[in-house]
Amino acid sequence: MKKRYVLIGASGRATYMFAKPMVEELGEYTEIVGVYDPNLLRIEASKKLAGVDCPSYTDCDKMLAELKPDGAVITTMDRYHHEYVIKCLEAGIDVVVEKPMTIDEEKCNAILEAEKRTGRKVTVTFNYRFTPYVTAVKQAIRDGLVGEVLNVDFEYLLDTSHGADYFRRWHRRKENSGGLLVHKSTHHFDLVNWWIEEEPVEVMAFGTRRFYGPTRAERGERCLTCQYKKSCEFYFDINAHEMNKALYSDCESADGYYRDRCVFSEEIDIEDSMSVNVKYNKGALLSYSLIAHSPYEGYKASISGTKGRLEVAEYHSGIRHSDPAYYFELYDRQGRKVDYTVPKATGGHGGGDVKIRRMIFEGGIPDPLGHQAGTLAGAVSILIGIAANKSIKEGRNIRINDLVPLDKYR
Repeated sequence: MKKRYVLIGASGRATYMFAKPMVEELGEYTEIVGVYDPNLLRIEASKKLAGVDCPSYTDCDKMLAELKPDGAVITTMDRYHHEYVIKCLEAGIDVVVEKPMTIDEEKCNAILEAEKRTGRKVTVTFNYRFTPYVTAVKQAIRDGLVGEVLNVDFEYLLDTSHGADYFRRWHRRKENSGGLLVHKSTHHFDLVNWWIEEEPVEVMAFGTRRFYGPTRAERGERCLTCQYKKSCEFYFDINAHEMNKALYSDCESADGYYRDRCVFSEEIDIEDSMSVNVKYNKGALLSYSLIAHSPYEGYKASISGTKGRLEVAEYHSGIRHSDPAYYFELYDRQGRKVDYTVPKATGGHGGGDVKIRRMIFEGGIPDPLGHQAGTLAGAVSILIGIAANKSIKEGRNIRINDLVPLDKYR
């Protein structure tokens, strides 16, 4: 029997990660019965792009009361995730929420408390876990190839196409996204937590903004009307892509949201270069860095343990992006090197999107490695970023348990 879902937030993510695939790939398991967003124009545009035929709502309470769905998919601005998650849980509805689960410790506590109180279920969409390459690394660690994990180094690089985009949109304000250490790094912290099967206990961090923000005089309010658009290497043509034009440019009259704001604006208050140190409950240490202005995109990671060291790298743009496969190497204590090759998968996020949708919406799929994530995984990943933000602001170490008493919600 099909499960009836509502979509909360008519974003690009809602349209292409969920709505369109739920119709085209998962129609025998799911039915979208309603879409909510404050911007009615965006709802109608999203439904048209996704091929969805259902009622539109600008009042979420009314939608939930009238439709009484089985589940809700939440893809709003990050700052509102907790509001709609709790609203749905209290209405007796299970929730699928985009990462990050929320953006600060108060909202995290509120979600965990509501899930425990209502007995309903929250699933957090860590699609990165589901990519074959990341899964292969997880299996290698689970199989004991490096022994007990002692240390992880993780460097993530955003290029000046993808990275700059966070400084154009609502993400550029920490009050909306928690900054990149929450919005983006939640993926990376979750990978490390999942790979090594330990929980973070203490965080120290530094962060700066020296590339984006008001670093040049030649800037305007937005790209579309900017007098420097012919000479600016960061010019973004909002009308060049069907989705951006339909969901954002053509819907501005309803809410005044501009998708193409200047990346050199004084309004920006998130960091573009960050460094984080994390101590885990079993003794492992993580050294993490994120920059949003690299010439190429991807990550490099090493996992060192009592038996050896795994070196991992994945490239999403630049010279290495065209490689036909992903690779990682094991260096053991006997001086040997073992090379592993993982063919690239097709589909969004390295093939992870299709896999996570199947596990969430089909149900009954075995999950021996624990790919599917709930609120505790959602919490420990964002709490590293939340603690890092607090550490940057206050210049001191932050203990995770001082932010959220996780044992209370196990």
